[in-house]
Amino acid sequence: MSKLVTIYGGSGFVGRYIARRMAKAGWRVRVAVRRPNEAIFVKPYGVVGQVEPVLCNIRDDASVRAVMSGADAVVNCVGILAEVGKNRFDTVQAEGADRVARIAAEEQIGGLVHVSAIGADAASDSDYARTKAEGEAGVQAHMPGAVILRPSIIFGPEDQFFNRFASMSRLGPVLPVVGAETRFQPVYVDDVAKAAERALTDDVAPGIYELGGPEIATFRELMQRMLQIIHRRRLVLNVPFFAARIMAFGFDMLQAVTFGLFTNGMITRDQVRNLAKDNVVSSDAKGFADLGISPMTMGSVLPDYLWRFRPSGQYDAIKDSAKNLRT
Repeated sequence: MSKLVTIYGGSGFVGRYIARRMAKAGWRVRVAVRRPNEAIFVKPYGVVGQVEPVLCNIRDDASVRAVMSGADAVVNCVGILAEVGKNRFDTVQAEGADRVARIAAEEQIGGLVHVSAIGADAASDSDYARTKAEGEAGVQAHMPGAVILRPSIIFGPEDQFFNRFASMSRLGPVLPVVGAETRFQPVYVDDVAKAAERALTDDVAPGIYELGGPEIATFRELMQRMLQIIHRRRLVLNVPFFAARIMAFGFDMLQAVTFGLFTNGMITRDQVRNLAKDNVVSSDAKGFADLGISPMTMGSVLPDYLWRFRPSGQYDAIKDSAKNLRT
């Protein structure tokens, strides 16, 4: 019988790519999510019955254990960028990761891959970075043989980075960003999925792997590159950190006083803290090379999904060509 992997957060941005790869590798895939009815799209990743979404709440022991039962390996992709409702950084990224690893040890699961993030630091002033580090510590305490993946900012067709700012560029002549000189090392989502697959199917040494693409660029440079691809001219305006903190405080307070009726999808105070720090692979860290993977460049992927933000969408190239026609 083929092996079974349980992927917590398997319908999310990264999780769905891991699910697809594991299905292609011949594994049965159990996609553990809060809303299985919204994850039906994962079923065609394999043959009938090979990929199944199942109900799970990572904040509950019994729920986590139930979907892990009988699995040969586990992947934890659950993470949040902002706190909403009961999903807090501590409960999801620290306690949730610890819970998955503890139960995996109790169930004698053979392999565990945990998706964290570059910048995880127990001493960080950012709750996001601090809880990522606490989650890693819990994983290593319970499952010393686990593989922890720390990607930089991830791009791909469903990303909330390039897609978000490309959409914003349609609203006016100015594109505001916080931390314009902060450096990133964007990594393609399927390369992260490939790293997770290698960790489960190959003889990969346990430990932390920092994953970054072949290019390092500042936030401003990434936005300028994106604007070139979507054929729009915009002024990339740096929002000073003191101004960003004031705006973020206002949005956070509005979410608090409305008891979540307004969700701060703009920018939070914690995100401002993160944007003040570079997000690149450390010089002494293990990475893609140690996994035998050559990461994709941004230029080979971004035009494939950002074209829809061009002034005329799929017809933009045709219109440019038509300008050269002589009557």
